Amino acid sequence: MDKRRLLFVDDEPNLLDGLKRMLRSMRKEFEFCFAENAQDALKMMEQNEFDVVISDMRMPGMDGADLLTEVQKRHPHSIRIMLTGQADEKSTLRTIGVVHQFLAKPCDPEKLKSILLRASSLHRLMIDGKLKDMISSIDTLPSLPSVYEKLLRKIREPEASLDDIGELISRDIAMTAKILHLVNSAFFGLYKKVESPARAVKLLGLDTIKALVLISQIFSDMKVPKDLFSVQTLWKHSMTVGKLAKMIAESETDTKDIIDNSYIAGVLHDIGKLILVFKMEAYYREAVCLAQKEHISLRQAEKKIFKATHCDMGAYLIGLWGFQSDIVEAIGFHHQLGEYPADTFSPALAVHIANVLYYRFYKEEIIGAMPEFNEEYLQTIGMGDKLKKWQDLCFEYMGSLQNSENIINNQN
Repeated sequence: MDKRRLLFVDDEPNLLDGLKRMLRSMRKEFEFCFAENAQDALKMMEQNEFDVVISDMRMPGMDGADLLTEVQKRHPHSIRIMLTGQADEKSTLRTIGVVHQFLAKPCDPEKLKSILLRASSLHRLMIDGKLKDMISSIDTLPSLPSVYEKLLRKIREPEASLDDIGELISRDIAMTAKILHLVNSAFFGLYKKVESPARAVKLLGLDTIKALVLISQIFSDMKVPKDLFSVQTLWKHSMTVGKLAKMIAESETDTKDIIDNSYIAGVLHDIGKLILVFKMEAYYREAVCLAQKEHISLRQAEKKIFKATHCDMGAYLIGLWGFQSDIVEAIGFHHQLGEYPADTFSPALAVHIANVLYYRFYKEEIIGAMPEFNEEYLQTIGMGDKLKKWQDLCFEYMGSLQNSENIINNQN
């Protein structure tokens, strides 16, 4: 495989010289290029494709936010990172949906190397340039829903309250209906009826609402053939895997980011299936038939037909949306942990375990072959003995969830 190509953009020559020295040990894996202004960077990108672009925020003329916006338009397949020591709220808001990661300057050398390795590994998941261009050009899925954008802005406001968020959501009838429908379902295990968006926000929290806002608009807009794809089943699967991933994370760490990101990644881990159904329905149908006929996993069938999987497409899409790297990586690698460059507990591991356990409980929902644990990876990172604990924890939850569903179905 060719070297992964990275472009650094900063108007401070001394900083670029420091980066060159810092990254010298990685020259066998990466090809590093450097530009002192945005114009030169764009010219370089016209001549070569870059896996990752890392830009300073404050530069004369075209600043980092404008540069990465242009990169998004002209070269949407490149991973976009902002390296800055002076980002303010206004600048951050300009880059929502454009920048994949923000890194503080100066950045710890080992942290920077780790992030560059992960970002470029994710980029290489999507080998087919046509698929990259297709995903980046989708009108509905890749652009953040309008209410979600407003929610992000509101959430960033220092004085925003949960009531403010609930009032904002109540302005959208369809979103209100979907959130109330979900919060009152058995998925969340709430036994008291919730009647207002404000109450839903307080019960679910902003991270959960963020995921629901995203998925809700997609589901309400999509017309899916019932013989091919059950939106209701995908909803149950996504929400349950999110819950299981969170429970697994809580059993292993007290780190809030890992726990929250495990949940959100679990909810969104199959979003790539929506891309396939929405944009390539006939080919997705072919993949389903191939998986069933040859008794291989749906992921293997997708790889044969698309040269990519729903994991690759989902991760690429969520990366374009600008979700945190842990979430993007969990979506991209939850079926292929052996290729994931991490040796500790992570949201990717939590989602991998949760997804396999879900299908071991709901075997009737499997398409093709049963997904398997990557036990070699678990042994490598010293967590092979955790499987029994995680299975007991998750099966107990799914058993109670199934009982609640049966009660609701009998009442109806």
